[in-house]
Amino acid sequence: MTLLVLQLLLAHFIGDFILQPAKWVVHKKAYKLKSKYLYYHITVHFLLLLLCTVFNYFGAIALIVISHLIIDGAKLVFTTPKNERLLFILDQLLHLAFIAIAVHLYYPFNIPLHELISPKLLLLLLFLILVSFVSAILIKILLAPYIQILFTEEDKTATADEGASLPNAGKYIGILERLFVFGFILANQWAAIGLLIAAKSVFRFGDLNKGNNRKLTEYVLIGTLLSFGLAILSGLGYTAILSFIP
Repeated sequence: MTLLVLQLLLAHFIGDFILQPAKWVVHKKAYKLKSKYLYYHITVHFLLLLLCTVFNYFGAIALIVISHLIIDGAKLVFTTPKNERLLFILDQLLHLAFIAIAVHLYYPFNIPLHELISPKLLLLLLFLILVSFVSAILIKILLAPYIQILFTEEDKTATADEGASLPNAGKYIGILERLFVFGFILANQWAAIGLLIAAKSVFRFGDLNKGNNRKLTEYVLIGTLLSFGLAILSGLGYTAILSFIP
């Protein structure tokens, strides 16, 4: 079963991400079901599946090729600029689901859903939410008193030369860095946390110091230390509680 899974996944990722030129993607978006490249793309998948499975598992290949055509066609029809990212994720999930179904045709397997909902999994999900979204709100609340001080009219003028920030960039950077720190603690890689702090210092605080805006630099420094501190506390808390779960 493992070999078939790897063969089908290899064919899928090569076909969807390596052997699909940008020209094909643009043409498919413009002409949708009338695009010849949609059918070129499906043909590439068919050939890759044949090669990767060494011309075996024809039932699985037929299921995957037909489902791929239907899923990609539906995505092209319903895609808009607003839902493009969501449909891309849904598209990939559906492809993977049909690969699982194809494998099940030859190697029936069961997924014990009741065993997946375990105390350890729920604890992990709880701390992932805490270290990402809950911590982001907590940091925002703790830094709120400094917003009024930082963004006076004088400071707005001083920081105008730094350029506009991407929407919600700071929020997502904070979430990602906390998730990295949390993961490093679970892997017992404390040195990696220091490397992450050093990397952020080089890229972030160097630019802030050049701007001669001490208030902004201190504000970002406080936010960063809060972010890393909460991530470390979450990691330590998770490992401590986990030790009590059988």
